[in-house]
Amino acid sequence: QVQLVESGGGLVQAGGSLRLSCAASGSIFSISTMGWYRQAPGKQRELVAGITSGGVTNYADSVKGRFTISRENAKNTVYLQMNSLKPEDTAVYYCNAKFLAAYWGQGTQVTVSS
Repeated sequence: QVQLVESGGGLVQAGGSLRLSCAASGSIFSISTMGWYRQAPGKQRELVAGITSGGVTNYADSVKGRFTISRENAKNTVYLQMNSLKPEDTAVYYCNAKFLAAYWGQGTQVTVSS
């Protein structure tokens, strides 16, 4: 069983930055594809960024150049550095791990004020 715990969300003004962290339990972290998703009120959950076990990354077009996903296997942790935040980035952000099955964290709220 994999447990994911997100942290780092909060309230920030437009143009500001936040760094989200996701700490994972279990021994499969280093071989899992990790991702950050978000869900705004009334909208579907969407992929924000992903990183494979080999470090290959992908991003939603809306965050390219502003967000950076990274992982630290020694700490079983994946990060999402978010810069130049916009009000439309406001959402609950979820950490996801994929290895044979998909696992989700409980989510962390990010609110960007204009």
